[in-house]
Amino acid sequence: MTGVLPITLEESRKIVQALLLSGKEYVCVMKLHGEMEEEKVRKVLEEFQGAIYQRPPLRASVKRKLRTRKIYYTEFLEMEGRNVLFKVGCEGGTYIRKLCFDMGEVLGCGAHMQELRRTRAGPFVEEDTVTLHEVAYYFMQYQERKDGELVKKFVQPMEKALALLPKIYIRDSAVDAVCHGANLTAPGVLSLETGISKGAMVAIFTLKGEAVALAEAAASTQEILNMGHGVVAETRRVLMPRGTYPRCWKSGEI
Repeated sequence: MTGVLPITLEESRKIVQALLLSGKEYVCVMKLHGEMEEEKVRKVLEEFQGAIYQRPPLRASVKRKLRTRKIYYTEFLEMEGRNVLFKVGCEGGTYIRKLCFDMGEVLGCGAHMQELRRTRAGPFVEEDTVTLHEVAYYFMQYQERKDGELVKKFVQPMEKALALLPKIYIRDSAVDAVCHGANLTAPGVLSLETGISKGAMVAIFTLKGEAVALAEAAASTQEILNMGHGVVAETRRVLMPRGTYPRCWKSGEI
């Protein structure tokens, strides 16, 4: 497998959970075990869209229990002999080699994954990537010139990885309390994005666009807008160091 692989450094490792759950896009070569008409292959690809049942393969890092995963789209690209090239956008945790096996079963000829390239992982796309050789080159240049702009060529802000998560923006006076693990309450909210549902993961941000924490929404967007008090999000992972913003709460309040 080749393609996009986000790597987190130091404190940004705390956002790995958000990256694992984010959507992915792959370009795959599927090898059919028998001759098959292109039209039938196209039709089966279309059938594997939406929610599907999938059991992880034998060689997997998770327990082999049946689960549902969402396939956002499949796109037939080309077919040569028994090789089928297609693109798939899917929920995090989808096994493409298992998807190829299942499509082969439906086709009736069998199939397996021949090659795989990840072209998107969450907000990161292939056009944004750098190779390890480029990282080594830019880092060597940075050591010689001490130019911070060179680092930006291969290290991006942690907030970039949270681009696709729904966000809640909070008052400066509420930041340090959340950094100490307090749940976010309605008075601390200044604005929020649409599409938040109860139980979903959200990112808590400052007005300057700095990531404060990952949290689980305790209410939907509309419910939060109508709340004057109470918990709107339960803090799950603090991202910002304590003391970054001034302390505006008293001992015993959290």
